[in-house]
Amino acid sequence: MRTTFKDVKSDILAKIMLGEWAPGALLPNEVDLAETYGCARATVNRAMRELADDGIVERRRKAGTRVRSAPIRQARFDIPVVRDEIERGNAEYRYALVSRTVERAPDWLRAQLSLEPDTRAIHLTCMHYADGAPYQYEDRWINLDVLPAAENADFTAIGPNEWLVATIPFSNAEISFSASLADDRLAEYLGCPAGQPLFTIERSTWWETRAITFVRLYFRPGHRMTTKY
Repeated sequence: MRTTFKDVKSDILAKIMLGEWAPGALLPNEVDLAETYGCARATVNRAMRELADDGIVERRRKAGTRVRSAPIRQARFDIPVVRDEIERGNAEYRYALVSRTVERAPDWLRAQLSLEPDTRAIHLTCMHYADGAPYQYEDRWINLDVLPAAENADFTAIGPNEWLVATIPFSNAEISFSASLADDRLAEYLGCPAGQPLFTIERSTWWETRAITFVRLYFRPGHRMTTKY
């Protein structure tokens, strides 16, 4: 029977858990492991990459692979489509475009995303509703140098969140979570008192080294987010 990367990963993990390879121990190289398991080196490499992604081992070029002394637990996040998020909760989704402008990227955005001085961006603010109640206020910038099609996209019909997920992949993302206080504008759109703390997400995404978008998402009071690892 052919040995799969899952078989290799499972056996290596078992050896680590049983103490055969203790924390800090150097694992055999991929060539030797491939011979041990009777499989291709690529199979071992895939298993090692997954163990590294799971925070179990640490891989260093020319220094080999070692068992981590303290395994890292990583929380993983998809880029959700807000329509799906709302409909999974058995609520009716509604979207509204609040404003749309095309302008030179402001200084703070250029600093945030390392953009060139004359970068053009489209700035969109939108509302998302669940069963008619405010759910999320979206304040988004899209880099038109990377994604010029956004300038002529019909964001009255589809939100930029859905459009981006369907239009372009991303290779890197940076996500921050915080609480922010509702100003008068946010209070009006989210139906809450000014000064109310709001769960806020800031997210930047890139394709290779080029920034695609930056967004701030403000959620109605009482929103909570759960992740598993």
